[in-house]
Amino acid sequence: MARTYLVAVLLLGLFASLLPDSAALPTNASAALAEKAPDDLVTVPEPPVFASSVGHAPVELERSSDGHFYADVEVNGQPIRFLVDTGASTVALSREDARRAGLAASISMPNIVGQGASGAVHGEIVILERVTLGGAQVADMPALVLDSGAQSLLGQSFLSKFGSVEIRGDRMVLQ
Repeated sequence: MARTYLVAVLLLGLFASLLPDSAALPTNASAALAEKAPDDLVTVPEPPVFASSVGHAPVELERSSDGHFYADVEVNGQPIRFLVDTGASTVALSREDARRAGLAASISMPNIVGQGASGAVHGEIVILERVTLGGAQVADMPALVLDSGAQSLLGQSFLSKFGSVEIRGDRMVLQ
């Protein structure tokens, strides 16, 4: 489990380094980057739009006995338990959680989405129609479905939509 988690974190860190800085690139930069990308490395669509209920209450998560924070998030209307990973650049789903959310993924997952300690990490980019936590909701969010790994990760592509993410003792507060 720890090795899979480490590989996922390394993968997501690498994945983050591949993402363009939208403030520094023209609006057609994604197309230009896609033209220059290696044939076996996938690129991520533009960031999603954040929508939330006006004045929604902060989301408070309690630290688990294993020392991590977990969040029960709705993806496409289906509840999925995520490990909150402030070091992950994007949302990553296990194959099983992707199935529960109604997402189709290739059996072989031939696309390389990063490099881990064990070599190439395979997965696919998908678009999540709706991701909801508390009163906050993101529509059309790009995410990864990983070929291996049992734990889905809630990364910065979702967490950054909040004004703040704070840890107060054994509580994480998303506002």
